[in-house]
Amino acid sequence: MRDVPSPCVSVCRMDAASGLCTGCLRTLDEIAGWSRMEDACKRRVWRAIELRTRLSSPMPATASAPS
Repeated sequence: MRDVPSPCVSVCRMDAASGLCTGCLRTLDEIAGWSRMEDACKRRVWRAIELRTRLSSPMPATASAPS
């Protein structure tokens, strides 16, 4: 199995409201600990990022009924 890639996209800016990096959607603890994490933990972070992405994406607009 190959190494788990870093989610970093070199847009390092923390959002004060969410506590997440606006580039990679990781917490400060996840960012700081990445290089010491085992691959299983890195995969859990990736799953958390995928969930955060889905939760932060706007819901598709629904068509309104004609008047």
